[in-house]
Amino acid sequence: MNPIYKILNAAEWDAARAVGVYAGSAVDRADGFIHFSTAGQARETARRHFSGQGDLVLLTVDADLIQGALRWEPSRGGDLFPHLYGELPVSAVARSRSAPLDSSGVPMLGELDD
Repeated sequence: MNPIYKILNAAEWDAARAVGVYAGSAVDRADGFIHFSTAGQARETARRHFSGQGDLVLLTVDADLIQGALRWEPSRGGDLFPHLYGELPVSAVARSRSAPLDSSGVPMLGELDD
């Protein structure tokens, strides 16, 4: 498995599981792709974009299952980030878990696989 990560609201994940696909957050849809992070990028993504937001979920996605629509594009600091141009099939999600906030309000992601 080639893991990439997505942080999202639990209600969005519940809705995606009900229909079998995740179409992205409002920000994803505005940008035209679903934002993902690698293990090395996910903690900074959590800090920058999700601090103070409760009821979050961390998805571990098998990038090998979405290769056709996945592009690696430069973003923060020139790093290549995985962007999915299309919907995420729930079947490509290897794991989901809650991401509670630490005492500073930053989502805790736990251990991430490279």
